[in-house]
Amino acid sequence: MAQTQKKQQDMGTGDVKKLLLQLMIPAVVAQVVNLLYNIVDRIYIGHISGIGAAALTGVGLFTPILMLLNAFAMLIGSGGAPRTAIAMGQGDKKQAEKIVSNSFTMLLLFSVVLTIVFYAAAPTLLRLFGASDTTLPYALAYSRIYILGTICVLIVLGMNTFITAQGFAKISMLTTVIGAVINIVLDPILIFGLGMGVKGAAIATVLSQAVGAIWVIRFLTGPKTILKIRKEDMKLEGKIIMPVLALGISTFVMLSTESLLSISFSSSLARYGGDVAVGAMTVITSASQLCTMPISGICQGGQPVMSFNFGAGKKDRVKQAFRFQLTLCLSYTTIFWLLMMLVPGAVAGIFTSDASLIDYTTWAMRIYMAGIFSTGVQIACQQSFMALGQAKVSLLLACLRKLILLIPLIFILPHVVANPVFGVFLAEPVSDIIAATVTATTFFLQFNKILDKGAGKV
Repeated sequence: MAQTQKKQQDMGTGDVKKLLLQLMIPAVVAQVVNLLYNIVDRIYIGHISGIGAAALTGVGLFTPILMLLNAFAMLIGSGGAPRTAIAMGQGDKKQAEKIVSNSFTMLLLFSVVLTIVFYAAAPTLLRLFGASDTTLPYALAYSRIYILGTICVLIVLGMNTFITAQGFAKISMLTTVIGAVINIVLDPILIFGLGMGVKGAAIATVLSQAVGAIWVIRFLTGPKTILKIRKEDMKLEGKIIMPVLALGISTFVMLSTESLLSISFSSSLARYGGDVAVGAMTVITSASQLCTMPISGICQGGQPVMSFNFGAGKKDRVKQAFRFQLTLCLSYTTIFWLLMMLVPGAVAGIFTSDASLIDYTTWAMRIYMAGIFSTGVQIACQQSFMALGQAKVSLLLACLRKLILLIPLIFILPHVVANPVFGVFLAEPVSDIIAATVTATTFFLQFNKILDKGAGKV
């Protein structure tokens, strides 16, 4: 109990910026390292002699399924972690533990269903996503192995947020660092050493996620955690799990529409630009994650502080935390935008040695990334709504950028501009800037009202 009080006092007192950095830095490192699970695979695959470009494109076609798996994990993780932190801020440890345990049960149920559905439907889905006769074998070889590891993926992504929510940012960081190191070591051994190609990349990723899942479960059932997964709390209760799902639905929509978005981009680019355009999109998607994942880490580190102090009624600390989070997010995305405008070819060259693909990607990346500086504002504000338990407005803003703006523009702009492929890529910056403007305006109009109502009204 003394340890619980210490962690709660740390969240509610002391210098806000110092506390945020203590949580944000490990969270950012964890997010960046987490990228290595997929990016390292793609880098190695893109350099397989003779088939690199085709294999890279094939693995890229698995992205919609990958995004859906992530979406179900974060439906629970992003919905449960803020609820847990708010409960801790209100001093209700029992409620917090029930949220953790119910969330774990829900992830196990999701894992069983998703494994069966995606394994059976993989060939049909990959064709739908734009796989050609050349790229389908690589896409299918990678995807079916990855899908068999769904339970590990969901546990790592979904439950690791509950470790961060308690203030154990370094432990949370180690979850991804350990897995990524294993992945980096196994990739070249399995892909090149044993000649397994894309199958080796998938096996390496699944094994590394399995180690991460074991790490998370051991911590959340061990003596060092504040909140434990308890057998008696694992039975699903509607009053516990429904608020988690209600809050997490906005992140689910953001990530699942990322899957729909990937399908829209791949199908349109396959129609107008062929395999080389789809391959370029695979590289661009990987590069864009180098922007979005770190700022997601910043917000993940800021969430426990905002949620806890919101639950404790400390409005000034919530405001300080938000301002610092917004400043960091906007600064990072602006620097990233400059880099993408100045040296896109150097970034593309990391992922492939195919000269024609590098040239095409260089042209496309400058268009696609033109508005990415604005995502810092959008994500900082949208994730702050999540931290404050604002499920409805968070869901609306999650739908805005992708469902309302981006996906329609992908299909409309190719018919408006002279070059259809240019129109497809142009949809991204247009939706980025509009969505960031609307999200920021909504947040600043609502922020003080939410704080005045307090956590009891969430």
